[in-house]
Amino acid sequence: MKRPRECGVYHNKLQKLCEHCVKRKSMKNKYRILKIIITVIILGLLLSFSLKRFSRQEITDNKISVKMSEKTPVYFVDEKDIREIVKKENPSGKVGDLNIPSLEKKINSLPAVDSANVYLNLNGKLNLDIKQRVPVFRLNKDGKDFYVDEKGIEFPISRTYSHPCMLVTGNVQPDEYEKLAVLVEKIDKDDFSKKYFIGISKSKDSYSLLTSEGNYRVEIGDLDNIDFKVKGFKTFVEKYLVYQDPQKYSMVSVKYQNQIVTTLNPYFKENDSLLKAGKLELAKVPSPTAIAKKTETKPKTTEIKKTHSTSSKPKESTKPKAHSKETKKTEKKTTVPAQSKPKPKPKVKIE
Repeated sequence: MKRPRECGVYHNKLQKLCEHCVKRKSMKNKYRILKIIITVIILGLLLSFSLKRFSRQEITDNKISVKMSEKTPVYFVDEKDIREIVKKENPSGKVGDLNIPSLEKKINSLPAVDSANVYLNLNGKLNLDIKQRVPVFRLNKDGKDFYVDEKGIEFPISRTYSHPCMLVTGNVQPDEYEKLAVLVEKIDKDDFSKKYFIGISKSKDSYSLLTSEGNYRVEIGDLDNIDFKVKGFKTFVEKYLVYQDPQKYSMVSVKYQNQIVTTLNPYFKENDSLLKAGKLELAKVPSPTAIAKKTETKPKTTEIKKTHSTSSKPKESTKPKAHSKETKKTEKKTTVPAQSKPKPKPKVKIE
């Protein structure tokens, strides 16, 4: 009986493999395992050799790539400062001595950095992708200036770079930063608001928008319903304020619902006549103190008249009788011509 060429073929009815096929199959398995072991050893040797060679490479300035990935260009963090941090963290300048997690943590600790990603290429090139904080407004609080980003995070002002943004003054609380950032972003996106509003101030609990035209400010109260308040001021400007001098008002308040309240500027010359008219109208209205004074003066006049009448009687009694006769004659003479004149009667009728 001849042996088959393929391994694993059953040759009799008892379903048994031949001895030669079993030996051949085991030899093939051993050969495969040996192959795998040899390849793993070779790869391990090559990898260790390449790693040693890679770790000995030096990180030169040409192999350091710094990229700023923010949308709006800001320059709070300089590329030179980042390169100096890399040199301090890796004084030897070799790839093997570089601790990437500590370097990434160091860059993230910078106040003007939002996030940083550090990684190495196979060529030994060090890549640093840095995202800086973009300030939404600049806050002047308690005599100190600092920036606030869209997340409501404070960071100090740079000595070498000043970013153009909205100036906010007053005692603004940290929990109001995000709402204030939303207000500033709406102003920057709207052409009308961006043209008129140049700053924001807070007095007590009320916010006001500072304008570029005139000396007036727009009082908005709290930071709620900003769109409605800005639309109200826009209609006031387009329908009324365009035809007026912007120096005429000192304040325009839109914090009330469906109502705009204006305050005149007392230092504006054209407002003098309006202010005088308002003062005259107020002067015409009798005050309660003036009414009380009038009531007090009336009884005094009656008392004065009584004193005059009482004082005149004793004088007449002291005079002699001869003089009294003469006075009676003179009185008769004076009364006669007064009765003979009929002219004053028609005058009284004409009146």
